[in-house]
Amino acid sequence: MKNSWKIFSTDMKKTGTNWIALVIIGGLVLLPSLYAWFNIKASWDPYGQLDRMPIGIVNEDLGATVHDEDIDVGDELIETLKEDDSMDWNFTDRQTAMERVEYGDYFAVIIIPEDFSEKLATVISDKPEKANVEYYVNEKINAISPKMTDKGASVIVENVSSQFISTVNGVIFDLFNTIGIELENDLPDMERFKNYIFEMEEKLPEIHDVLTSSLTDANHATDIIHNAQALIPDAKRITENGLHTIDDTVAFLNEAENRLNEIAPEIEKRLEQAQEVTANINSFMQDIQSTDVDFTNGENLSEQIDTKTSQAIEQIESIETILRQLQEQSQSGSEDENESENEIGNENGNENEIKPKQEEITLALEQLATLKTELENIQNAGSDLLSFIDESKLEMTQVLDELKERAATTNESVDAFVKEYKENIEPTVLENVNSAKTTLNDARGILVEIQETIPEIENILARTDTNLGEGKELLESILGEYPYVNSKIKEIADRIRQIQGETDLEEIIQLLQNDPDAEKGFFSEPIVLDENKIFPIANYGTGMTPFYTVLAIWVGGLLLISLLSTDVHNPEGFTIREQYFGKLFTFMTIGILQTLIITSGDLLLLNVGAAHPGWLIVFGLFISIIFMVIIYTLVSVFGDIGKATVIVLLVLQIAGSGGTYPVVLLPDFFQMINPFLPFTYAIDLMREAVGGIVWSRVLRDVISLSLFGLAAFLLGVFLKQPINKQTRKLIKKSRESGMFH
Repeated sequence: MKNSWKIFSTDMKKTGTNWIALVIIGGLVLLPSLYAWFNIKASWDPYGQLDRMPIGIVNEDLGATVHDEDIDVGDELIETLKEDDSMDWNFTDRQTAMERVEYGDYFAVIIIPEDFSEKLATVISDKPEKANVEYYVNEKINAISPKMTDKGASVIVENVSSQFISTVNGVIFDLFNTIGIELENDLPDMERFKNYIFEMEEKLPEIHDVLTSSLTDANHATDIIHNAQALIPDAKRITENGLHTIDDTVAFLNEAENRLNEIAPEIEKRLEQAQEVTANINSFMQDIQSTDVDFTNGENLSEQIDTKTSQAIEQIESIETILRQLQEQSQSGSEDENESENEIGNENGNENEIKPKQEEITLALEQLATLKTELENIQNAGSDLLSFIDESKLEMTQVLDELKERAATTNESVDAFVKEYKENIEPTVLENVNSAKTTLNDARGILVEIQETIPEIENILARTDTNLGEGKELLESILGEYPYVNSKIKEIADRIRQIQGETDLEEIIQLLQNDPDAEKGFFSEPIVLDENKIFPIANYGTGMTPFYTVLAIWVGGLLLISLLSTDVHNPEGFTIREQYFGKLFTFMTIGILQTLIITSGDLLLLNVGAAHPGWLIVFGLFISIIFMVIIYTLVSVFGDIGKATVIVLLVLQIAGSGGTYPVVLLPDFFQMINPFLPFTYAIDLMREAVGGIVWSRVLRDVISLSLFGLAAFLLGVFLKQPINKQTRKLIKKSRESGMFH
């Protein structure tokens, strides 16, 4: 240790006797303090100088009208800012403001848009809109300025919000007061409303039954309408078919009537011929009976009878053919008409009209058949006459009498048929045809009327179906909402009962009635921040003093190892350990002087408001000793590698020690290395002296720093010699380059 002290004293003597060395050492002692003082002073109180920060203000607000009253929040805000000196407000137009903020003359620009007041006024509407303030900041100018200008923008927004909330709440509580008065006046009406709710609650089941019954009836009516709509196409088809059938039948009747009119003269002619023939036969038979008959001429007599009867039969067959044709046409028309009647429900009853016509023709045919039979009998009797003359001339008179009688009967039958045909058959047939035509025309008119009515019926059914559908949907919707309405009515009724049991409406009215002005003042600033500063710091510079002071102490050590040698120039007679301690005393002494100047200048020149000034100096000296042991040992043991290590530690500690930002805000890597950095505990120890001491934290920091110093000390004492032997060759080689000392 004696030799170590000798090395230290030799360094001090040489410094005192060499003015160049003395000047250099003086500069090394003073320079670290300047580093600390300039940085502390530069950041002394930036937030207190915000009134120097230019910010552009642009007001484009056009104002608004609320309840016939004009408002212009933008103008009011401008007037407020003119009286506010928290920042350098510059009132200008948009174009100028944007140009200056881009150029850097303004740090930020705040623009009040033209709809600012209009949107604020929407608070009384059903859809209120938030008002916007445009904020432009030039972040390129400075990293911190955007945070400062944000404060200015926040001040504007807070001022407007505070005034707006105060005004709105004043209106609200004024309204509450009015409501309280109105409630007091409306108590009787509220009582009636309560009774209405209770009555509705009681009547709801009955209403539900009525709605359900109405829906059932609507469903039945819908089914009936749908069935009727389904029959509409059949009705259209039947009426169309009926009209076609009636038209065909009328055409047939017209044809039959024309045919009858055409053949009636022919029938009469034939009947007259038949009547004439039968009269001749009858006259011939009388002539035969009144004269003497020549039985030898029997063959001639038989031929005359046969000829005359054949002529009569031919006439009758001719009439019969005509009547049968007429009958066939009648039957064909009747069948067509029956088909039509089956389709339309036998509405017109034409079958009964055509049947008499057919019956008359049939009766006439039957009578003609009888006449034909009688004539054939006469003809046969005439034929038998020849045989009879040959066989028995005695009975001839009897046969002639029989022929005469038959001829007379046939003549009378023909006369009767002719009379019957003219008086009954022909008039009856024509009358029935005309009657059928009249009936069919009437039926056709009815069908046409039905056909014209069907579209109207179809439209009525469609409209009715639509209306019923809408009615059903409405009923179903009402029934669907019934459970909700029912539950809500019951809920309201139960709530009214609960309120009646728990709440005094008079008390509510008293709560609503208030002093609007007092409430307005409350809501303009409902919460007052009662700030209590623990370990108060006067300003930002004072808060940064621990960081810059510790940083300056480390920088002072870095300057020493850069200019001063850690080796003894004449090492003969000294051990490696003695050299280590001797130079350590020299570095430590200069470091203590650096720290005394730094801490004293913090207190005396910068007037840092430290809570414990004495402890600030003491803690600074302790930190200086620890730092110098670490820095000197690294360089003494490792040489140039140690110098590089000191610089690397400086960089890591500036970023990871939490000197400027809280550690929790740093990236994960720096949070991880933070507990292993000497700066972490050195800065915290200096903060205790500046802000106020918590001795448990001081003890933790002192122990942690002591461990760092002890580790470096042990490294220098026990490892310097073996490591120097390994690094001496490297140092020699590096010096050969001529670039390192």
